[in-house]
Amino acid sequence: MNISILGIPMDLGAGRRGVDMGPSALRNAQLAGALRKLGHEVRDLGDVGVRIKETLDAHEEHGWIFRDSIFDACAAACERLLELPDDTFPISIGGDHSVSMGTVAGCARGRRTGLIWVDAHTDFNTPESSPSGNIHGMPVSHLIGLGDEKLRSIGGDWFLRPEDIVMIGIRSVDPEEREMVRAHGVTVYTMKEVDQLGITRIAGETLERLGGLEALHVSFDADALDPTVAPGVGTPVPGGLTYREAHLLMELFSDSGRVTSMDIVEVNPILDAYNQTAQIMVGMAESLAGKRIL
Repeated sequence: MNISILGIPMDLGAGRRGVDMGPSALRNAQLAGALRKLGHEVRDLGDVGVRIKETLDAHEEHGWIFRDSIFDACAAACERLLELPDDTFPISIGGDHSVSMGTVAGCARGRRTGLIWVDAHTDFNTPESSPSGNIHGMPVSHLIGLGDEKLRSIGGDWFLRPEDIVMIGIRSVDPEEREMVRAHGVTVYTMKEVDQLGITRIAGETLERLGGLEALHVSFDADALDPTVAPGVGTPVPGGLTYREAHLLMELFSDSGRVTSMDIVEVNPILDAYNQTAQIMVGMAESLAGKRIL
């Protein structure tokens, strides 16, 4: 497999600083080297340019004030991914989860794409519903064409269909966000369903629901994992995926041979312990790329 790694070192969409150092943490955890050991051809494309808060003359903490700079970074990521050869498996490394507005659109290449959203949060807010204004809580709504006109234009006239989205590991949803997710018919496996049904069944149902689509994109937020496993995240929520549940999920998706691209986001080394979270997320990429115990 030909893998290309693209960094988007952005924390403009998040409420806490530090996640812009996620790409460096993942590289220091030997992401490229680990994938090469599996026999893949790996190319690191470097980072998309992202402005930092200190250069933006921002005097408020409300996240919406960074909208234009977030648009620029996401649009640049989308364009860079669209330039890759068709046989490339892109792995985009953030950065906060707002980067997915660019990475999902860029990896889709205009195709009907299934989005597998592994996260503690649905990230389905709009500017009107968001309590914080932080754009890392809004990417999915914009990917289906809701929300701000500028942000939803990142992929041009391409949008995800709500029925082509499956969310796994969810356990924190704002009240208005909950109603929008239900109204649009997005498939959601909360941690209650993970506990009741088990990861093997959920993975199978996910692949069946997204059957026949041209591409599948896994967007993996490190906070999907339980904070005892992955402490280096800005919005930890207790009761998340275990280490083995997450690996098994990636292994089962890998076995299908249908996943075409991946995001790794929300790794925050400032909040981490000895780069533990970055190392674990490298392991998730390895499992999705075919690493097995035997």
